[in-house]
Amino acid sequence: MTIHKSNYIGSFTETQNFGGVTVVLFVLEMEWVLSTGQDKSFTWHCSENGQQLGTYQTAAWVSGLQFDVETRHAFVGDHSGQVTILKLEQDNCSLVTTFKGHTSNVTALCWDPVQRVLFSGSSDHSIIMWDIGGRKGTAFELQGHNDKVQGLCYAPHTRQLISCGSDGGIVIWNMDVTRQETPEWLDSDSCQKCEQPFFWNFKQMWDSKKIGLRQHHCRKCGQAVCGKCSSKRSTIPLMGFEFEVRVCDSCHGSITDEERAPTATFHDSKHSIIHMQYEPTRGWLLTSGTDKIIKLWDMTPVVS
Repeated sequence: MTIHKSNYIGSFTETQNFGGVTVVLFVLEMEWVLSTGQDKSFTWHCSENGQQLGTYQTAAWVSGLQFDVETRHAFVGDHSGQVTILKLEQDNCSLVTTFKGHTSNVTALCWDPVQRVLFSGSSDHSIIMWDIGGRKGTAFELQGHNDKVQGLCYAPHTRQLISCGSDGGIVIWNMDVTRQETPEWLDSDSCQKCEQPFFWNFKQMWDSKKIGLRQHHCRKCGQAVCGKCSSKRSTIPLMGFEFEVRVCDSCHGSITDEERAPTATFHDSKHSIIHMQYEPTRGWLLTSGTDKIIKLWDMTPVVS
C-alpha cells in the first residue's frame, strides 16, 4: 500500500469537548464539521476557517452521530440509550424531538435519506428501525446479534442493512419486507392463559393454596404467561426475531412456515468487530477488530 503526501488544511479547537472527542462527521455540502465529546457536548464548526458555529448539551456522552443535509437534522445517539434530533442552522440549533427504545447505550447510527428511516444499534444487542419520514411513529426491532452492535450501514439500491457486532457476526438484513412492530409487554398478577398466580401475588396464592409462578412474556402477543403456558420457542423474522424466542403455546401454533422464513443472512467475520465502513459503489466492506486486524470483504455476492 502506498501512502501519498497530503496537504495540511487546518485544525479545530474543541473548547467544549474536555472529556475527549467521541465522534467526528464532515458535512461537505454545508462546509461543516460536527463533533461530540465525553463532556456531553455536541458542536459544529465551519470547515473553512475553523470557527465554532454552535454547541448543544446532550443528556449523556454521545456515541453515535448522523446528519441529513436536506432537512439539516442531526441525529445524536448517547450512552443513556436516547436518540436526539436537532435542527441545525448556521449559528444555532433547536431541539426537534427525543426518543428512546434501547436499554443500553447507542453504539451506531445509520440514516437512509431516501426512505427517511433511522437505524440505531446498541450494546443491548438490538437494532431499531425508526420510521422518521413516515410520521407514523413506528419502530421495528431487529434481533440478530449475541453481543453489542458495533456498526451499521445501509445499501439503498438493494434495501439491505448491514450490521456488525462484537460477536464477530456480519448480518445482512432484507429491509424490503413488511415488518411488524413488537407488542408492548402486558402487566398481570397471574398468568393470562391459565390464571395461575405469579409469585408476588400473595393474596391469590393464599386463597388458592398454590405456589406462585415466575412471570414470562410471549414475544408475539405480549401477554404475561407462566413457563408451562410458554414452553415453546420460535423465530419470528417479520418482528425482527431471527433467533428463537419464547412464545405462548397458542401463538406458537398460529405461526406459519412462511412467517418463520428468515429475512437476514449471517456471516462469521472470525474477529470481534469494533468498526466498519461500507463502500457501496464497489460493494466492499472494511472491518477492524480487537485482534488488531483489518479485513476487506467483497459483499457483492450477498448485497445484491
